[in-house]
Amino acid sequence: METLNSIFGAINGVVWGPLMLILLLGVGLYLQLGLKLMPIRKLGTGFKLMWQGRDKKPEPGKKPEKHEDGEISPFNALMTALSATIGTGNIAGVATAIALGGPGAVFWMWITALVGMATKFAEAVLAVRYRETDSTGYHVGGPMFYIKNGLGKKWLWLGGAFAFFGAVAAFGIGNTVQSNSVADALDSTFGLPHWITGVVIMVLAGAVILGGIKRIAKVAGKLVPVMGILYVLAGLIVLAINAGQLGEAFSMIFTYAFNPHAAMGGFAGAAVMAAIRFGVARGIFSNEAGLGSAPIAHAAAQTKNPVRQGLIAMLGTFIDTIIVCSITALVILTAGVWETGEAGASLTALSFDAALPGMGNQIVSLALAVFAFTTILGWSFYGEKCFQFLFGTRSIMLYRVLFVLAIPLGAMAQLGFIWLMADTFNAMMAIPNLIALALLSPVVFKLARDYFDGKEILPGEELDHDKS
Repeated sequence: METLNSIFGAINGVVWGPLMLILLLGVGLYLQLGLKLMPIRKLGTGFKLMWQGRDKKPEPGKKPEKHEDGEISPFNALMTALSATIGTGNIAGVATAIALGGPGAVFWMWITALVGMATKFAEAVLAVRYRETDSTGYHVGGPMFYIKNGLGKKWLWLGGAFAFFGAVAAFGIGNTVQSNSVADALDSTFGLPHWITGVVIMVLAGAVILGGIKRIAKVAGKLVPVMGILYVLAGLIVLAINAGQLGEAFSMIFTYAFNPHAAMGGFAGAAVMAAIRFGVARGIFSNEAGLGSAPIAHAAAQTKNPVRQGLIAMLGTFIDTIIVCSITALVILTAGVWETGEAGASLTALSFDAALPGMGNQIVSLALAVFAFTTILGWSFYGEKCFQFLFGTRSIMLYRVLFVLAIPLGAMAQLGFIWLMADTFNAMMAIPNLIALALLSPVVFKLARDYFDGKEILPGEELDHDKS
């Protein structure tokens, strides 16, 4: 086990090292500039389309065929993707970034989100453009399919690599790590034994996961907006109580993004490079822009237009990081306890409790439980589609059952090695995806340009890139 820890530790240091962070930011910046900042300029359009896409209605006098354009509404596709991204990263990840990188890390999280919006847009555009219909009539897509259908069969091995990394990573980052985080939080706050938490989550998640994407999307479409709004409201109440410290909090964020933060209290101090590293890494961990996970959900959306779904998809990064992560960060910085040496979810809980004594800790524990639960739902679908790409449609139920059975094991296990392995495979998902995004960027740029020029390219219509 020590040998495996050493091997995965070395690999992890490379795949989450400076080169990977530069690659993630670099591809995102390239896409953002290639799109002429369209994802930022058209943010309002994205929200309008999201609202319109809550439910697909058949054309007057026409009865829609089963799975005609997709299985779930564009809105529920976004909620399914958000169910996987809004999780422990928004509570524990933000706190860790501040604890290790200082307040300046928050600024670099924002920068990651702004370029990540272009990455998410491109991922969803390609997912819808190159999706397929499987033997059961369901739409399937994601990086493995836009690699296969967009780059050609000579790149099929790269799509297979993504699918393998995704199927394995889902058991870690999207399952055992999440159930373990919930078990820890509920044990420390309410004294609930780990095994009870594991069994309860297994039963609840199993009832949803075994029903497939339609049931997952239906639950996510209701649970994600409610949980997100309640958490943001709780954060705003804390910020109203701490209103006098808001100015100083913003000042620290912008000052220490470009200047080293000296050690003080229980805070060890942080160089600018640390602020950038932890801000970018935790930003990516939270919003998953570039990892290639979210487009798997968006490929199932009821739409014929890739750009419309791309405009909705990019909202995931904005909501996750610019809204939810920012609330957590400002609560931590205004509470005045971030220099105590605490880190992770305990720092977030301590910060909420400072403003709402006796309640803050419970709010964070319950939010963490719901966030982690929905992450399990979203990632079950991601892993399932990766597994299906490798082993065919008949393998789906096997994967679902194994995924559900792993939940209580994660709740009761010591997850040091599993976390390390999952974190490593999570990063390795990004490499094939980023290569594909860079090579297929001309397709994204042309589809976006034609859409806003009023010329829509329908599925099946060839582009110059397809011919080459």
